[in-house]
Amino acid sequence: MSTRVKICGVTSVADAAMCADLGADAVGVNLVPGSPRRVDEATARAIADAVGKTTLVVAVVAGMSVEAMRALRDRTGAGCLQLHGDESPADVRALLPHAYKAVRVATRADVLQADAFPGDYVLVDAKVDGALGGSGRTFDWDLVVDLAARRKLVLAGGLTPDNVALAVARVRPWCVDVASGVEKAPGVKDPRLVELFVRAARPM
Repeated sequence: MSTRVKICGVTSVADAAMCADLGADAVGVNLVPGSPRRVDEATARAIADAVGKTTLVVAVVAGMSVEAMRALRDRTGAGCLQLHGDESPADVRALLPHAYKAVRVATRADVLQADAFPGDYVLVDAKVDGALGGSGRTFDWDLVVDLAARRKLVLAGGLTPDNVALAVARVRPWCVDVASGVEKAPGVKDPRLVELFVRAARPM
């Protein structure tokens, strides 16, 4: 089965529709305060209404209680939550099956932490001081090869049309996740880069 593609940090219905038309399996809407790609709940809802029947809409959240996250998911119509804060394994378990944890990775200890979270899915991203994600930095992919063999791994962190084919070949992730690597400005996706990324992520 081909690698799935998630385009994260989508900020408009037009960009969400474009990503879906170009073959993205999922789009991410960021609801974390302070993020350069943050959208309000009304925009997230509009995106879910526009593409949610054919494309998974993932709401990126952090620093919220389980009850607040569940309510936000219902209000926005998102199909899934991506947890980027200090959520515990119990928090993730309470939201299954429509949630997964994002873990920042720099060492094998970080990989063990990622593997300890419940659910079929887990996202790994580069560990960068002061950033919950979306840093545009890569990390040592060899650290997560074994994890990708056991879990439905979402690989994020500095992916671009130029390096995603190598990442897929080396890690064999279930899904690749990109934000800044397909942008012409923060939160504004470039159709040409999105098309190139999707093609490169699914080598023939």
